[in-house]
Amino acid sequence: MHLSRIDLNLFVVFEAIYSEGSITRAAQVLHLTQPAVSHALARLRDTLQDELFVRSQRGMTPTPLAQQIIGPVRASLQGLQTAVQENREFAPQRLEKTFRLSLRDIFEVMLLPRLTKEINRLAPLVELNCLRVARGDLQHELARGHLDLAADVLISHDDSICHQKLKEDRLVCLMRHDHPQAGQPLTLETYLALRHVLVSSRERGPGFEDVELSRHGLRREIGLRSPHYYSAALVAAETDLLLTVPALFAEVLCQSVPLVQREFPIPLPPLEVYLYWHRNMDRDPANRWLREMIFRVLA
Repeated sequence: MHLSRIDLNLFVVFEAIYSEGSITRAAQVLHLTQPAVSHALARLRDTLQDELFVRSQRGMTPTPLAQQIIGPVRASLQGLQTAVQENREFAPQRLEKTFRLSLRDIFEVMLLPRLTKEINRLAPLVELNCLRVARGDLQHELARGHLDLAADVLISHDDSICHQKLKEDRLVCLMRHDHPQAGQPLTLETYLALRHVLVSSRERGPGFEDVELSRHGLRREIGLRSPHYYSAALVAAETDLLLTVPALFAEVLCQSVPLVQREFPIPLPPLEVYLYWHRNMDRDPANRWLREMIFRVLA
């Protein structure tokens, strides 16, 4: 089948339905009526001789053919978009776009104040939308176009995802300012004798520091498991529980919460954070501009 026989606009509709999982939401994104989107899908179904999507409880579920062609379709559409944009001077002050980012709360605190300040200064029409996406879903959400960028620890991914080290940090321990151990160095013996707050988005399983302790045949006692660092810090400020956090985040916490900082009692490998984006967006001027902005404000 020759491309000259296909209306390429149909693939724009196809990509929107695939990303949104709904004809109604695809119509909203494309600023079209729902009947227009349904008609375009019917034409593409007839052209490709495949249903492409079937209705289910989760919405419009892609067929095997749709799953097979979505990658090349997205790459082609993005290539055309990039080619058009690269022929125009990129002007952040005229950019009207909502960027969707996946950030852990610890990184929101470190990044968002400075990043938002710079974006408001340089690109006042840009909006940031921060989402909480499970690590196991990051690659899928980047591929779907539901995320523009994600910042997290090193995760497994295939060649469709680009990544670059964003920051390297060390872990430190925080305790309330009048803690019985606040006036002296934190020894390993004391660390293991005290109870701790473990911050993790998972319901169970060890944290980074627990994995490293286990390598030395050591284990600490957990008194509280929480998905949020800030609430964990407030608990540490009111109890004898210790909180282990990255040093850069500790600096921010100690400005507003009455905590004192001590070095982690054994050497640990550095904690590395990476920035992730889909390869289709690698040359996109707006995505590239935001990536450079993030690296600059964290420098």
